[in-house]
Amino acid sequence: MTTKKSASTQKQAQIHSEDLMSDFKALMADAEDLIKATASHEDGPLGAIRLKALDTLNNAKDTLSSVEGTLTDKAKVVAEGADEFVHRNPWEAVGVAAGLGLLIGLFIRRR
Repeated sequence: MTTKKSASTQKQAQIHSEDLMSDFKALMADAEDLIKATASHEDGPLGAIRLKALDTLNNAKDTLSSVEGTLTDKAKVVAEGADEFVHRNPWEAVGVAAGLGLLIGLFIRRR
């Protein structure tokens, strides 16, 4: 039973990290499309901003590709740690969840 829960938690963490990476890639693709759409404006301040944006986008692509694997690995480790904590201390986990629920409820009620 622990293995099933652990595998489920790991899969959820992997899905979330994959969603995050997918969102970043979509954002970068949109930014690249925007930069391409302004290709006719090579002169003046817009041209300088465009070149800077292209440089930043290329750096972000390089960084994203190097961080992608690391992020997935860290998400797995965090999910395993949380799963292990809950299995070792189920009542503490229930208490923490109840406390957080109470605090969130108090904050929502104030608005």
